[in-house]
Amino acid sequence: MQFLDAGRIVSPERSAQLLTLSLTEAQAVDRVLLKTLRLRESLRAIFNAIVAKEKFPPEWTEPINEILRVTEGHDELTLHGGAWQMEFVAREGGLDWLLAAIARSAAEIIIEGDRAPLRRCANLDCGLFFYDASRTRRRRWCSMALCGNRHKVAAFARRRKPRN
Repeated sequence: MQFLDAGRIVSPERSAQLLTLSLTEAQAVDRVLLKTLRLRESLRAIFNAIVAKEKFPPEWTEPINEILRVTEGHDELTLHGGAWQMEFVAREGGLDWLLAAIARSAAEIIIEGDRAPLRRCANLDCGLFFYDASRTRRRRWCSMALCGNRHKVAAFARRRKPRN
């Protein structure tokens, strides 16, 4: 659960609470994991359709709506490191609320439809989607530190490879 803290998805305090839950509530963790996998497959199908500018059936949104229905909470402005951020604050203390922020972001992208600057990473081995909020809307990589850097290192190696 430390990755949630590192990615600033939750506060360090909330991350510690989640770690305790994952150790004491194994069945709850398993249940949320199954919801997570179902949500992931739904988002992949929907995002592929959006990127391809195709329509998709309404039933594909059911995993998103399921999470949005059961998780009550609100957005709240919080100050982190001198910068303001929007943070979802759940009413409940279980694990379902973790998926709420993902479901809400996905719902906002679906509402934007094919106008959404949603992109698929240019690394064919990656397969991740990202929201291109860059100024020029020409971002290619889900992460420059990972996929972009790998591409640049491989291109450099190809250029430096001696030709026989």
